[in-house]
Amino acid sequence: MTIQLRTIANARCGDKGNKVNIAVFAKDAKDYDILLGQVTPERVAAHFKDLVFGEVKRYEVPTIYALNFVLSEALDGGGSASLRVDNLGKCFASNLMRMEIRGG
Repeated sequence: MTIQLRTIANARCGDKGNKVNIAVFAKDAKDYDILLGQVTPERVAAHFKDLVFGEVKRYEVPTIYALNFVLSEALDGGGSASLRVDNLGKCFASNLMRMEIRGG
């Protein structure tokens, strides 16, 4: 069975220049294990393939059941350099929460 990531996690995002970071917080240790196995840098890069053109790095923060992703070349130059509607990346966390994962 597939579920959306939002079923087991919450997220917040921020931006700096042409980078976006997305912190994903699992609801408990069991869900954190699911995140570790399924929410990989490769899957996040594929999820944002039409928006992110640089490297996607993942940092693990097990003490709070979190993953932090840094997406490079994600804002078409960022801030005033971009013509995108979301030129500051505020919607990236909501977008990632729609990623489908195996659950159940």
